[in-house]
Amino acid sequence: MEFNIEHTWDGLPVSHEPVTVTLKSTKKGLLMEVKAPFFGDPPAPQGEPGQAFLGLWDYEVVEAFFLCDKSKQYLEVELCPHGQHLVLLLSGRRNAWKQELALECDMTRKGSRWEGQAVIPWIYFPPGIDRFNAYAIHGSGEMRTYEALYPIPQSEIEAGQQPDFHRLEYFKPFSFGAVTGEAWKQPESDLWLTSLSHK
Repeated sequence: MEFNIEHTWDGLPVSHEPVTVTLKSTKKGLLMEVKAPFFGDPPAPQGEPGQAFLGLWDYEVVEAFFLCDKSKQYLEVELCPHGQHLVLLLSGRRNAWKQELALECDMTRKGSRWEGQAVIPWIYFPPGIDRFNAYAIHGSGEMRTYEALYPIPQSEIEAGQQPDFHRLEYFKPFSFGAVTGEAWKQPESDLWLTSLSHK
């Protein structure tokens, strides 16, 4: 299952080759693959490559969000071309109750391109995933650029509105069946059972 991020958060076409996010099924979890231009702006985070880095969204990053529309529980996964990652579990909009989870991932840079892949354990996904969105961010200051797979329609942009990747109402339908086969059922997650006390 392949997605191309071809627009900015507010629906304008991107001015470069689109970021590509590909999802594949494995026994360990969902394989997320990223292919993207490397902008090198802002500079690399101070965190160790291969480790979680809180605040990664302030750097050059590609993000994937997996949402259960009914419960508003969702998983956010961020990958950075410099090797850092960030995983957050959220119950309700912006309400992160667990973050900096471990992630098996690898990122490589080749000239003006970078590629990343991460295996997201099935237990990280809340039950009933049925919506998805993906984002890419790069640049500093006035050149900071926010891109979205499913942007906010330009007709719905309000004066002074800022980018907000947690506008869950703009996520689009998603089914693991398209990746894993329709007979597959999402495993139950003991990790998410603990989220009930964090709503």
